[in-house]
Amino acid sequence: MFLNLRGKAKQTSMLLFFVFFSGCDSGSVSENQSKPEKINSIISKNSQLAAKVNPVSEKTRLVYRRYCAQCHGIGGNGDGINAPYLVVPPRDHTKGDYLETRSDQHLFEAIKFGGLAVGRAPCMPAWENTFKDETIHSLVNYIRELCDCKAL
Repeated sequence: MFLNLRGKAKQTSMLLFFVFFSGCDSGSVSENQSKPEKINSIISKNSQLAAKVNPVSEKTRLVYRRYCAQCHGIGGNGDGINAPYLVVPPRDHTKGDYLETRSDQHLFEAIKFGGLAVGRAPCMPAWENTFKDETIHSLVNYIRELCDCKAL
């Protein structure tokens, strides 16, 4: 009887082992396949939202001061309190020479998905879980206001 229970326990553990690892494998493949679709869906929605007017409100200015000024500075000069500790200096939002070469969509994606997502500094965090798309579009407009420049 003891040997029979031991054999059943071994069979059960082997079965659970295969079920667990086969389940983990298939889940990660489908997750990776859905990421490009999710990103394309978000970009499509953002293009539609970008067409709408997103005025720079006092709320936008407060969001910038609270979240962005830590690195970019209150005036957007790239001189925030965290700036000296970053490997890559934060972008100076008052200088249009760089920002004029970037589209509003590019700036939107940099804010939403982070600097690394657009081939820029990995120090720039992704804010997609913090800000709504309308807020990000308004921040893009505020950055345009700071640099007094137009989009590409």
